[in-house]
Amino acid sequence: MKVLMFGWEFPPHISGGLGTASYGLTRGMYTIGGIDILFVVPKAYGDEDQNIARVIGAGDVIVKQHLYTFSKLNKQMNYFQVESKVVPYVDPEDFWKLKKKEVSADRWYVQTDEQGKIKFSGKYGADLLEEIRKYALVASVIARENEFDVIHAHDWLAYPAGIAAKAVSGKPLVIHVHATDFDRSRGNVNPEVYAIEKQGMDVADKIIAVSNLTRNIIIEKYRIPQEKVITVHNAVDPVTTDQRNFEKGQLGDKIVTFLGRITMQKGPEYFVEAASRVLQRMDQVRFVMAGSGDMMQKMIALAAAKGIMNRFHFTGFLKGDEVYRMLHLSDVYVMPSVSEPFGISPLEALQSSVPVIISHQSGVAEILTHALKINFWDIDAMSDSIYALLNYPALTKMFTKYGKEEVNRLKWENAAQKVREIYLSLVSN
Repeated sequence: MKVLMFGWEFPPHISGGLGTASYGLTRGMYTIGGIDILFVVPKAYGDEDQNIARVIGAGDVIVKQHLYTFSKLNKQMNYFQVESKVVPYVDPEDFWKLKKKEVSADRWYVQTDEQGKIKFSGKYGADLLEEIRKYALVASVIARENEFDVIHAHDWLAYPAGIAAKAVSGKPLVIHVHATDFDRSRGNVNPEVYAIEKQGMDVADKIIAVSNLTRNIIIEKYRIPQEKVITVHNAVDPVTTDQRNFEKGQLGDKIVTFLGRITMQKGPEYFVEAASRVLQRMDQVRFVMAGSGDMMQKMIALAAAKGIMNRFHFTGFLKGDEVYRMLHLSDVYVMPSVSEPFGISPLEALQSSVPVIISHQSGVAEILTHALKINFWDIDAMSDSIYALLNYPALTKMFTKYGKEEVNRLKWENAAQKVREIYLSLVSN
């Protein structure tokens, strides 16, 4: 079976969980066999793993002679303009200025180089509007020039590309919902972003949700028939030998870690509040907020206002082995997300023998038994859970041992097999 897959990032060039999950699923499909994937990203750097899939950049495709193929789709779509630097999943109210552009012309012209190729930055900056438009245009060219059985589009930035490929080829479209605007905005949804997501869901033949939490949002908030939406939980990549052999921290103080984007969706303010409560009860503990995001300065100010900056540390964005080094220094991992479609980082923490505290409002809570679960807003429960894991070794040992066993059973091959069954159902029909 041949799959034409669209995403926005692919390791080693990632900025969050989207690229990690896309790679994990692709690797899982390679492992189970029988699936040939052409994975398209806006910009390829040449160091992507070509063993598990053929990875190409949209900027390497000649499109000059095919501009007309995009004309009908172009007139049907809503586009938005971004006037500040953004990253995936960030709250649109803080970052996005949206504008509906009506296209009345029969054709849309873009600038190409002398070879007929379009330049892509592959970033999430001020030209994101043009990146998405051009990406969809190139998708129609790729769909015309390649043979495949199914189209698979990862997350909403790639939905227009998937729609364009389906319009040209007539092949079934699967969209993979890694997050919705309801997650990113705490319910304060931007109507323009919602419209783009809704169009992708309406056009798709099947929708993959990363959790039942996300599936329910798709059905209830986007008015999608429930039989169209299938849950396939994420998994986690096995740790390498080097990652497994990182030394555990011996800094004297205990370390409690928040690792993720410092954005409204992740609930970082609740972590700071809980840290303040714990520090009122014990001294030999430090708190680390590892990540970056639009709320970082607010969190620095909040920690300062609480008088805990001497016990609170900000590392900035971590990736690759840096994540595992941080986890091996940690004694407790906390994910207080307000709305988390899944959440791979708690699985990475358990791989590193770190007990985890996660919010009930996360998809990963559906599959983890040996984790302490709290409501994101319940600061008392969060601080009590942190205190207990830091001070009762038997409790920590139990959650660590059995949690790690749970995670070791979560394999991308299992998720890939479920996705393969979705493909087969569409192809057979």
